[in-house]
Amino acid sequence: MDFSLTTLFVVPVGNTLPTTGSTESLTAGQFGIYKDEQRAAATAGNVGSALFIQFAQGRQAGNGYYMGSKISDKIKSTKVKKWYKVSAESDILNEVWEISNFTVDKGSSVTLSFRLFSSYIDTISFNGLTRSVTVPSDCLGCGESPCTDANNETIVNAILAKINAEDAAQVDPQAVKLKQFLSFEKFGTGASAKIRVSGKPLTRYGNPCDVSAFPWEYDRLWFRPFVSAGPDVTVDFITPDICSASATITPLQRSTYQKGSSDEIKQLEKDYYSYQSILKGLYREPGWNQDFESFVTDGTFYDTYVIKFDELQQDDSWTPAVKEDETVILAIPQGSTATIETILVTYFGAVTDKSGVNVTTTTTTSTTSTSTTSTTQFIP
Repeated sequence: MDFSLTTLFVVPVGNTLPTTGSTESLTAGQFGIYKDEQRAAATAGNVGSALFIQFAQGRQAGNGYYMGSKISDKIKSTKVKKWYKVSAESDILNEVWEISNFTVDKGSSVTLSFRLFSSYIDTISFNGLTRSVTVPSDCLGCGESPCTDANNETIVNAILAKINAEDAAQVDPQAVKLKQFLSFEKFGTGASAKIRVSGKPLTRYGNPCDVSAFPWEYDRLWFRPFVSAGPDVTVDFITPDICSASATITPLQRSTYQKGSSDEIKQLEKDYYSYQSILKGLYREPGWNQDFESFVTDGTFYDTYVIKFDELQQDDSWTPAVKEDETVILAIPQGSTATIETILVTYFGAVTDKSGVNVTTTTTTSTTSTSTTSTTQFIP
């Protein structure tokens, strides 16, 4: 269990770190790093000998009264337990799959099914939203030889036509349709014809003025396609059947999460607002939140730095109680981190990069007494 008192500092765009003076000299929104009891401005040249450092940010004057600069607790390098950064990721990859090599007997129908997932989809559909498109045998051109396989391109064209017809239908305007979440393209001709299915960007959620609301959350759309001969019924499990494969389904790209957006950092400002406010209750009337202030610039992406530490004067002797530590989160505009990171690395040591990578596939390797097999597949 983790108990940590957290303070967030959002470094404004164009911020200049002070090199002289103390915290009382900070202008509204200006962020600075200070050292020792005198709270002298810390630089890369003097921070190495600091007993401890503190972060501070000037508050906006007005709104009834002025509380002075927002200041973190004292942070000593030897008391730091975690020190890492997460770089912002502005590019969002949408999920992409290809479906090809349809092999369906002309006397049979073919069904293309999808199971879609996202944070909001999961609130309305248990275990994902399932939608299927079935093309009956009379659409596959049986002709004189109903027992031979239907032409691959004929199946592709029939499926796309059915999807387009579903999208155009106005029978139930409230019905959830595949094209609300997915786009479909045809590539190639004849035996090389295939359907490329891409996820669409998720709808941007509203940003209510209610300070206690949660208008932003991590979300991504991911899905799995399935092809089967015959109609899909509710009693069937939607799983690939290797004994009766009706098409080749190939993953091309996994969808990813956006990181460090201005919306995300704005939500963090609300989440941690009460830790540095005299009024601890987050009431819904604006008059109760006259101290709330935001230094986020819309459209900006922020790298985040996290320092988790124990209190400077904490008693480190053993106790059966769970001790509360502290955390400082710095949200710094991407591309403006060099000076601040240099100072912090000089004092804390090398920073751990927990940005990770946008994983597109997962490879599983299994070994028997005679062979080794590697299988690459998507994970949620």
